[in-house]
Amino acid sequence: MKNTLNIMAITALMAGPVMAETVNGLRTVNEFDAIEGEAERSTALFEEMMVVIGHPRCLNCHPVDNSPRQGMDMQMHEPPVVRGEADFGAPGMRCTTCHGEQNFTFAAGGGSIPGHTPWQLAPIEMGWVGKSAAEICAQIKDEERNGGKTLEELHEHNAEDGLVGWGWHPGEGREPAPGSQEIFGELTKAWIETGAACPAG
Repeated sequence: MKNTLNIMAITALMAGPVMAETVNGLRTVNEFDAIEGEAERSTALFEEMMVVIGHPRCLNCHPVDNSPRQGMDMQMHEPPVVRGEADFGAPGMRCTTCHGEQNFTFAAGGGSIPGHTPWQLAPIEMGWVGKSAAEICAQIKDEERNGGKTLEELHEHNAEDGLVGWGWHPGEGREPAPGSQEIFGELTKAWIETGAACPAG
């Protein structure tokens, strides 16, 4: 028994402490463990989620009007397109007219046409462009404005949805969203578990 305990102790020492890590510009959940107050930690976790939410890779498909954006400078979509009744584009110019089931890399290289099934805008109720962290936080918690999702369903959406995940695999010529979908999901889960607090307006 004594030998077993010694082996366990040596193994723990060799493993060392669990280290916090920032991955591609996004802090991991354990980097917030030192914040003692649960509400303060929850708010800090959401502010870190905003590193992803506020990135152009996400904002481009969350406009507050009827036109998607594109590029890191969030320019108007070219060719000009509109949201349409179901967020899939107008009749005769659906999103799938140009966007296929997956990213399509140009034969000559240097870029690609993004693709995923489905490919569509977020509902206008989930428009984020130009909004503060406090406004977006309240918005994504409101089931009347988030597609009827509970907080648990919101976590599943952020952690597992394929179109959300596209943001980290946007194809040649595009900067991916910070971190990874796994870390974004973990941040969402921790934010919910600490009370889903929102930043001050």
